[in-house]
Amino acid sequence: MLLLRALVLLPVIALAPIQVPAPVVVPAPVVVPAPVVDPVPVVDPAKDRLEKSPRHHEWIELKHGERTLNCFVAYPQTKGKVGAVIVIHENKGLNDWARAVSDEFAEAGFIAIAPDLLSGAGPEGGKTDSFASTDAATKALYKLEPAQVTADLNAVADYVLKLEACDKKLTVAGFCWGGTQSFAFASERKGLKAAFVFYGSAPKDEVLAKIECPIYGFYGENDGRITATVEATAVAMKKHEKLFEPVTFAGAGHGFMRAGAAPDALEANKSARKDAWTRVRLLLAR
Repeated sequence: MLLLRALVLLPVIALAPIQVPAPVVVPAPVVVPAPVVDPVPVVDPAKDRLEKSPRHHEWIELKHGERTLNCFVAYPQTKGKVGAVIVIHENKGLNDWARAVSDEFAEAGFIAIAPDLLSGAGPEGGKTDSFASTDAATKALYKLEPAQVTADLNAVADYVLKLEACDKKLTVAGFCWGGTQSFAFASERKGLKAAFVFYGSAPKDEVLAKIECPIYGFYGENDGRITATVEATAVAMKKHEKLFEPVTFAGAGHGFMRAGAAPDALEANKSARKDAWTRVRLLLAR
């Protein structure tokens, strides 16, 4: 009887359900997004200087003959009358950099006036900022008649010397193409205190004979196109018994006054720019 009961129970045991363990669920990895870092804004040193300058700036329209010349003027924060500096821009026209340089002259204690010599030469009679590109402005600049440039600079000189804040002492400073123009203007304008020539070429020998004021040159060692001419200019100026004091800055290239202010400036250009400004201030204080 017991054996019969066991046989009867066997199928029941065999058919009992098999317990299958539940699958193990592995959670998906949590992906943490990388933090969003805003790009560091590139600061334009010229615009930054102009925006932060505490000095008074103004635009004027200077009429002479049939021309209207746009000029940027920067005034120093001083009391009493001070000297003035005509700032002649590079071959890029009157841009923010040239205006910032004018502000630096004002910071040194002088009235700085920077004419836009491309006034009227741009599209629809515009000035530098009317050109579609810097290259277009440069091409237009090289088409200017020398007589017109001289007349414009004379008009600027006449204007600034009549300002109540001016002590009637006038210096001219030019950069690149403007350096060449400052050298040439010194042969045309009587009564200049000095001319600062930044990496600009000298006029012809017969023109040098007409210069009456001291010429102070600023040149880069690695600017062979211009600096290679300095020795011959020194010989010619000595022959005409004119004062010419050139300084060549080690390792600096052409346009070091602009390049030396850039955030990524080469040390040689940065050093040349700093030393050049030190020299400018000393010369202006004489």
